[in-house]
Amino acid sequence: MEEASSPLSQPKKRGRPKGSKKITTEETEISPLKMKDRPTAAGSKKAAVVDDKYSNWKSVVPILYDWLANHNLVWPSLSCRWGPLLEQSKHKNRQRLYLSEQTDGSVPNTLVIANCDVVKPKVAAAEHISQFNEEARSPFVKKYKTIIHPGEVNRIRELPQNKNIVATHTDCPEVLIWDIEAQPNRHAVLGAAESHADLVLTGHADNAEFALAMCPTEPYVLSGGKDKYVVLWSIHDHISTLSGESTNPQASIVKTADNASLGPRGIFQGHTDTVEDVQFCPTSTQEFCSVGDDSCLILWDARVGTNPIMKVEKAHNADVHCVDWNPHDENFILTGSADHSVCMFDRRNLTSDGVGAPVHKFQEHKAPVLCVQWCPDKPSVFGSSAEDSCVNIWDYEQVGKKIERGAPNAAPGLFFKHCGHRDKVVDFHWNVYDPWTVVSVSDDVETTSGGGTLQIWRMSDLIYRPRDEVLTELEDFKAHVAGCGPKA
Repeated sequence: MEEASSPLSQPKKRGRPKGSKKITTEETEISPLKMKDRPTAAGSKKAAVVDDKYSNWKSVVPILYDWLANHNLVWPSLSCRWGPLLEQSKHKNRQRLYLSEQTDGSVPNTLVIANCDVVKPKVAAAEHISQFNEEARSPFVKKYKTIIHPGEVNRIRELPQNKNIVATHTDCPEVLIWDIEAQPNRHAVLGAAESHADLVLTGHADNAEFALAMCPTEPYVLSGGKDKYVVLWSIHDHISTLSGESTNPQASIVKTADNASLGPRGIFQGHTDTVEDVQFCPTSTQEFCSVGDDSCLILWDARVGTNPIMKVEKAHNADVHCVDWNPHDENFILTGSADHSVCMFDRRNLTSDGVGAPVHKFQEHKAPVLCVQWCPDKPSVFGSSAEDSCVNIWDYEQVGKKIERGAPNAAPGLFFKHCGHRDKVVDFHWNVYDPWTVVSVSDDVETTSGGGTLQIWRMSDLIYRPRDEVLTELEDFKAHVAGCGPKA
C-alpha cells in the first residue's frame, strides 16, 4: 500500500481533512474535558451559537427521547455500524458495535470492535438520560477488540451472511475483509505493526475511499472509487478456491494465508467522476445503484453487461454523496447531496434518456448531506445526516398532509430532528434488532478542537406512533393522574 501524499496535495474529501488537527501524545493523556474547553479555531462566535443550540436540545431530552447514551471519542470515527446481537436480558441487550479511530499519525489508525449495552424501551428514567456527562465515555460502550488498520477507516460494512466478517475502505484501491474473531487484539501505540486483512479485494485502478456495500442476500461486495468504476466481487469465488482445504463447517469464509486476494466479478463504467456511494437492490445480487461527484444516479444489472441500464444525469445540483435502496419497497431509492437536499426516486419513473425527476425533494438541512438510510421499522420512514450537525427523520407519507402537530413551518415530511451533535454527523445507522434505535457519530474537530461524539438514541414512541393511539394513551394517563389526586 503506497504512502499517503501530503495533505496539501490531496483533494478535499467528505471526512476529516488530513492534517487538520494535530494532537500530541501528551494531549491524548489529558482528560477529554480539558481538550474540549480549549478555544476553537472556528472562533468564539460560532462556538457560542453551537453551545446555545446544544443547550436548547439538552433541555428537552427527557421529553423527546426514550433513551440516549453519549460517548466521548478522543479520535473521530468516520463510520459507525451495528453488528450482531450477543446477549439478551430483561432490561437490556448486548450488541456488537463497529467504530474507528482516525488519528493524526502519532498513534495508529484503528478499527474498533465494541460491545454495547442497549437499554430496552421504557426502562431508562427521564432524569437519567438527561444528566449524561458530555465529556465522558459512556458506561454502555466498552471496547472489545482493536485492529491496527493500514490507513484511516473511511467506511465499515458488515457481511449479513456471517456475523464475524466486516469490510473496510481506506485511502487505497483495495477493499479489506476482516474476520473479527480471528484477528488478534492489538495495542495501538506508535510503531506497532499493522494488522493483516484476511482477504484483499482488488480491481480498482485508483483509491476507493467511501463507496462500499454488502449484499443482503448473498456474500457479494460492491465498491466505487476515484477511478469512476463500480466494482463487484463474490466471496463465493474465494470460497471455491479453498474447497477441500478445510473440513470444519464453522471455519471463517475468508480465513486464509497472509496476502490472500480476490479479483472482481465485474467492473462497471458509466460515471464521469468519483463514485461516492453504492447500494445493492434488497432482493438481488445482480442489481445495484451508484452515485457520484458527477451528480448522477446510475442503475446497473450485472446480468445484462457492465454498462448502465438507467442513468439520471442530474439527480442533484451538486456532488451526490450517498444513496440507499428501500428494503421494504425496491422501487424507491434515496440520494443525498452537497446541495443540502435528499431526493427520493421511483425507478419506475426513470427513463433511459437520463430524465428522472424525484418523487419528492426533501429540503431542511443547512449543509451537505453525508448519509441517508431507510428505517427498518416503517417502510415510509428514513433518516439523513449532514454537516449541519443534525440527523433528520422523515416520513414521505406525511408529505402533502395537513400538519396537525409539530412546528407549523416544518419541512414537508420531517417529523424529528436529532440535534445532539455539535459538528458534522458523518454517519448513522438504524438498529435492526432494537426498533427505532439509532447510533450516530460526529467529527468534532471544527467546534471542540478534536475528537468526536458517538450517540445512541431512541426517540419517544409518542412521536412516531399513530396520532389517535397516542391521544388515547395520554387521556388515559391524564385520568389516572386525576384519580390519584386528593379526594374532594
